[in-house]
Amino acid sequence: MDTLSYKTVSANKATVQKEWVLVDAKDEILGRLAARVAMILRGKHKPSFTPHVDCGDNVIVINASQFKLTGNKMTEKQYVSHSGYPGGQKFITPEALLAKKPIAVIEKAIKGMLPKNRLGRELFRNLYVYEGTEHEQQAQKPKKVDLNSIK
Repeated sequence: MDTLSYKTVSANKATVQKEWVLVDAKDEILGRLAARVAMILRGKHKPSFTPHVDCGDNVIVINASQFKLTGNKMTEKQYVSHSGYPGGQKFITPEALLAKKPIAVIEKAIKGMLPKNRLGRELFRNLYVYEGTEHEQQAQKPKKVDLNSIK
């Protein structure tokens, strides 16, 4: 038996094949959308996935303000932030955040599903979220992906 043919392939920055992916958030449920986009950003859908390397794709999310939340989450869910000062805790609902900054809700959901380290911060830089259908990455020729086809 030739043991040389059974080497584990470990990707590195030079061997990674990065692509541009376009995702339409219209009528998608927020959590499912965020989970699948985070998986694409991380590169877990590729056979050459390596946990400590950025081997994911660049993702463009359009129609970011047209996602869905099930149940009463739009009014009852709360995002918590703290200023660092005593009594500086603030709460905001997705409904209010959507009115204030529409792309922030999707960005928060996706960022929460990425690793909480240097790699996660680097992966988050590969995400581009737009409120409407127009985006600035036309030159990269992103391919449109159906999120339900990714497992």
